[in-house]
Amino acid sequence: MTAIDLGLPTIPKTPVRRPTRQLHVGDVPVGGGAPVSVQTMTTTNTADVDATLQQIAQVTAAGCDIIRVAVPSADDAEALPKIVAKSPIPVIADIHFQPRYVFAAIDAGCAGVRVNPGNIKRFDDRVGEIAKAAAAAHVPIRIGVNAGSLDQRLLAKHGSPTPEALVESALWECSLFEEHGFRDLKIAVKHHDPLTMIAANRLLADACDYPLHLGVTEAGTAVQGSIKSATAFAILLADGIGDTIRVSISDHPVQQVKAGNHILQSLGLRPRKLEIVSCPGCGRLQVDIHKLAGQVEAAFDGFPHPLRIAVMGCVVNGPGESREADLGVSCGNGKGQIFARGQVVRTVPESQVVEALLDEALRLTEAPTSPAGRTS
Repeated sequence: MTAIDLGLPTIPKTPVRRPTRQLHVGDVPVGGGAPVSVQTMTTTNTADVDATLQQIAQVTAAGCDIIRVAVPSADDAEALPKIVAKSPIPVIADIHFQPRYVFAAIDAGCAGVRVNPGNIKRFDDRVGEIAKAAAAAHVPIRIGVNAGSLDQRLLAKHGSPTPEALVESALWECSLFEEHGFRDLKIAVKHHDPLTMIAANRLLADACDYPLHLGVTEAGTAVQGSIKSATAFAILLADGIGDTIRVSISDHPVQQVKAGNHILQSLGLRPRKLEIVSCPGCGRLQVDIHKLAGQVEAAFDGFPHPLRIAVMGCVVNGPGESREADLGVSCGNGKGQIFARGQVVRTVPESQVVEALLDEALRLTEAPTSPAGRTS
């Protein structure tokens, strides 16, 4: 068949990244063309070293690249050396109000420090010392601006946490460090409204060459927050803006990491792992597709090989989607046709679908040839 030329422009498969200076958070490069990294923050009491390390291990297993820990007290600062020594991923210390904890974090070997312009007034007379200590230890500093803690002077000037206010706050703090020759900086400007956050990051991208961390702060519960984050991230990342991300949903940090990885995989910015293709449901269904898709997802949780699995419930789209996936099932009349690499390999009772898919997955991944290229 002759291809039809519609005269449409060629769209790159992955976005062209915005050029930035590069820094290193431990062994993770950020900016300068490095892969977009996924971050989250522990929810434990940092002073509880065992609990904090356990949660860091959990998020690392889920695909987290960089972890941030809160340091609001002296006990938390004292715990940092033990946490840093045993953490499998770089640790950033999140510090507000107390300059002495910045120095404690640097001395503890933290891979980065986050400070907030909303309370920078308490740092004003220590910026030179902080810059000198951070430069000597090769520790980057993240400038984190949140709508909820914007400097009162800028709130009065702009009337609200507008994109312009957020950007002015971030660039002002950067200038404090630049005065001392320190430019190993990363910036995050966050807002609960995706449109405000998008506008602020676009302004920042035009105003500087620092790497940017993306986040819709206080995004909400799992469904709402994930959608808001995915919407904002997709728009910015498609424009090449963004070097690290955090999905700030009201859920366990592991779920934040999983959501972040799914977003990057969907945009082609991270290799795909397990992907479940399943139909939303309609009156043609002869199977509880929501339940079955959940069972398949749970059964394959942690599966180490990249596979696209179609879980379909009717004869209209089921066979086609199942053939296009690495593995698939098309259900009806209490049975499921199992597809592998585009071919029907067997038909099983509905109660045996999950087991059959697991068996076929092992066959595919143990075979001398890899699954169809669609999983890349």
